[in-house]
Amino acid sequence: MTGDPSSEPHQQKESSTRQRIGSTDQTSRADDDMEPRLKHGIPMQVFRSLLLATWFNCCCVVILVTQVLGAPLYLISKDYYYAYMAYTKQSFGLVITALTQWGCPTFVRVSGDKSVQGQIHLTEDGRLKTEFPERLVLIANHQVYTDWIYLWWVAYTNIMHGRIFIILKESLKYIPIVGQGMTFYGFIFMARKWLSDKPRLQHRLEKLKTRHSGSKSESSEYDPMWLLIFPEGTNLSINTKRRSDEYGQKQGFPPLKHEVLPRSTGLFFCLQHMRGTVDWVYDCTVAYEGPPKGSYPDKYFTLRSTYLQGRPPTSVNMYWRRFAVSDIPLNDQKEFDAWLRARWTEKDQLLDEYFETGRFPSDLAGFVDNVDVSESLKAAAAAGYVEVFVRLGHWSEIGRIFMVLIGAALLCKVPKLLGF
Repeated sequence: MTGDPSSEPHQQKESSTRQRIGSTDQTSRADDDMEPRLKHGIPMQVFRSLLLATWFNCCCVVILVTQVLGAPLYLISKDYYYAYMAYTKQSFGLVITALTQWGCPTFVRVSGDKSVQGQIHLTEDGRLKTEFPERLVLIANHQVYTDWIYLWWVAYTNIMHGRIFIILKESLKYIPIVGQGMTFYGFIFMARKWLSDKPRLQHRLEKLKTRHSGSKSESSEYDPMWLLIFPEGTNLSINTKRRSDEYGQKQGFPPLKHEVLPRSTGLFFCLQHMRGTVDWVYDCTVAYEGPPKGSYPDKYFTLRSTYLQGRPPTSVNMYWRRFAVSDIPLNDQKEFDAWLRARWTEKDQLLDEYFETGRFPSDLAGFVDNVDVSESLKAAAAAGYVEVFVRLGHWSEIGRIFMVLIGAALLCKVPKLLGF
């Protein structure tokens, strides 16, 4: 688990994978209609489960202990407290990125429209680099449970993995260790009962409208913040799609082919409350290569199949665009609901094109002309796509996860060394 991630073998692996993906046509995708073959048998799955679970759980315990050690800072200085918790959130971003890189190397293809031109780049060592604003609301269609992992990784490519806030269902709060850690992160838990969710959401949003001296940017009036919300409220599956279609039929909404109808209440409240402190809504349309058109990716790509069976998607495809908050109708919820459904209709058309061609469209052609990367990466960039693997910038970043505990252990030994 050591070595330079930009080494020649790694580049060859990326190149071969890109060639395999790039050569996929309608015929080969039809052959994928069957469930992908398992990469690992039962014995290897058990071994991988023990290895990856040990790594993940160990890191989560370390992060939680680090958070508990820093909790008294809240009484001393809220500036230091929020900066410290952002540091622990960065650590978790590193954990899930390393877990993906080690356990299920995942190929990602990124494109977008003209609204994000100049903000998506390919580094010289073949990694994704984004330059999105440090304050934004991020929305996305919710395909499978791993969506948030890949979006957190995008935050990592923007050095915002310590400033991401996720709105998620309340049951996740009670997962041992992980749930307590997410509470320290300031994540927003929703019970899907608006009367009880509204005051809780309002309280958390007020926290996101503050500024502390520990903020990353001196030019911003407010702290850096990416607020991630899945307007659909749940991932895509046979049951959720059926319920969504039944609701849409009652309301007279045309059905969507590849998505669940979005719910506007939570996002409308967030944007109303954050208006004046956030300028942009960034929208990501996510598609997973592998499942045939008309099927649901949750059947193929679960946390178990991805990490334990070593069967990640053939590729994760992202199409980015952004909308100015000032252009979004926020004075009337019915108008906003229509605006949001229109965006989801556009997403449906994008997904239609993806399933027909194997690619999202792109308006980002030729943005890495001066970057010294392989010819295959340049060819993709010339067509407007960044093609990369989910990975860390360098393995040494893992050390950040353990720095506080190592420092605390050394401080505990100082008195003994001094003879006290």
